[in-house]
Amino acid sequence: MSDKCVLILSGGMDSGTLLFDLLEQGYDVLTLSFNYGQRHNKELSYAKALAEFVGVSHQVADLQSLTAEFFKGSSQTDASVEVPEGHYAEENMKLTVVPNRNMIMLSLAIAYAISNKASKVFYGAHAGDHAIYPDCRKVFVEAMQKAAQLCDWNPVDIEAPYLDMTKVEILHRGLDLKVPYGMTWTCYKGGEKPCGKCGSCQERAEAFAKNDTVDPGLEGAAHV
Repeated sequence: MSDKCVLILSGGMDSGTLLFDLLEQGYDVLTLSFNYGQRHNKELSYAKALAEFVGVSHQVADLQSLTAEFFKGSSQTDASVEVPEGHYAEENMKLTVVPNRNMIMLSLAIAYAISNKASKVFYGAHAGDHAIYPDCRKVFVEAMQKAAQLCDWNPVDIEAPYLDMTKVEILHRGLDLKVPYGMTWTCYKGGEKPCGKCGSCQERAEAFAKNDTVDPGLEGAAHV
């Protein structure tokens, strides 16, 4: 079995940690990011910088042409919808859901894996995503795994190793791996500096606080 894998790398904490985790495990990692018209598309420069930092390949799939008609109603892709503020536990955070995003991304990542003779596709879904994002649930990952085994004569495995881990636990793992978190972007608003108010920023702040660690990314794009 090939040790080559594809990692969907957003430029955020979870996929950034997973990148270092996979390299620690000895995988030959190909990173793939997506420009889907997200408000915080500056995350793509962070994904590129992370890939360059560790010396792995990085590709960006451009889905911007789909944004207007396919990704309506999400605060991440629709300029008419404000990014909600508050904790992920609040109902308004469902405004951050991009319709069917992970199925689209995983489908393209599977094709990229098959084309490059990689046996696995990884993405950084975690336990904190389950309540808000239906495409981060275990049942979804299992369904995509079945599809990935049937869509081509060269089956690909879908792996989400952080599915049962919290952001706090992922950060703890990343600190052990010496992940440069100043090179990751989390804020959904995509401003010069993190807003500190959106659910993504609050979850990140909570993770650093519970790990008794200062967040090196608080000042924004200092390393990118």
